[in-house]
Amino acid sequence: MRAKLVRPRDNRMIAGVCAGLGRRFGISPNAMRLIFLISCLLPGPQFVIYIALWIIMPNEDRYATTY
Repeated sequence: MRAKLVRPRDNRMIAGVCAGLGRRFGISPNAMRLIFLISCLLPGPQFVIYIALWIIMPNEDRYATTY
């Protein structure tokens, strides 16, 4: 089963976007943060995408209920 795209409560730096993307794609959150920082050297809408993901990605708390 694939990991859901959520912002985890643990291992957050700012909003948990990089931690959530790292968990989803199976790489460490620090590697995802490094990829994001390197991508900021290139022209493009990286910060806008980060803010959009911050708004769109739900917190992990919503899916933490047990059945």
